[in-house]
Amino acid sequence: MTNETVSATTGGAMPWMDKLQDIGVEYGVKIVGALAVLIIGMWLAKMIKKGIVKLMEKRKVDPTLISFCSSLLYVALQVFVIVAALEKLDVKTTSFIAVLGAAGLAVGLALQGSLSNFAAGVLMIIFRPFKVGDFVEAGGAKGTCKEIGILTTELDTMDNKKVIVPNAKVMGDNITNFNANGIRRVDLVAGISYGDDIDKAKSVLEGILAADERVLNDPEPTVAVVEMADSSVNFVVRPWVDGVDYWDVYFDTTEAIKKRFDEEGITIPFPQRDVHMYEHKEG
Repeated sequence: MTNETVSATTGGAMPWMDKLQDIGVEYGVKIVGALAVLIIGMWLAKMIKKGIVKLMEKRKVDPTLISFCSSLLYVALQVFVIVAALEKLDVKTTSFIAVLGAAGLAVGLALQGSLSNFAAGVLMIIFRPFKVGDFVEAGGAKGTCKEIGILTTELDTMDNKKVIVPNAKVMGDNITNFNANGIRRVDLVAGISYGDDIDKAKSVLEGILAADERVLNDPEPTVAVVEMADSSVNFVVRPWVDGVDYWDVYFDTTEAIKKRFDEEGITIPFPQRDVHMYEHKEG
């Protein structure tokens, strides 16, 4: 092979090598830029998340709301960073977003129940019909709220059973929050016989409530005759107490009424019927 042939061959190959080198440099710079955007962006996303958490904790925001908002914000920032990194690689993100949208629609149709629970969880966190620690009746269950999750709410019943209720069911039904107003009224009924002194019985009931320090003076407790039943004259006994004292006062007051009525000779009647017999004479 002559020198001219080698030179011609080498000269023909050099432009391709230069082009490959230029392409390598160009895409290398883009890859490095995309990685820089990805690494710095993810770091900034974490810093922003931590800052939001600290700010909300300083403002004494509910822990459930802090966890939900910070996680949602972090995911949104991650998606933004990934899209920005793809833009650095000249990837057409419009098509990518359209594909994600179509996939999201398909997943949404397949997970309608879960999405409704998710939406209900968001509404619960925003409007806060109750919080962790409240005693509530919701979604057909009654108990102390232990956790408000994104999809479900966890309640502990009075006999220590764990009940997990879907959020959609909670928000789709009546919600009774027994702790929302701070104080509650204890409703009791005490019956005496028709032969007992009403004024004396009323005085005894009022004395029982006055002796209990857990009973609030404002609102004032109510003791009044409510019904003349078949076998008894019934009093309503309605003291107001702090929510945490409700059941203790309920049980203690019921016991105290029985004991004091026995001491005072006041009869607690049981259902009875007077039968009158007449002699029928023929003739």
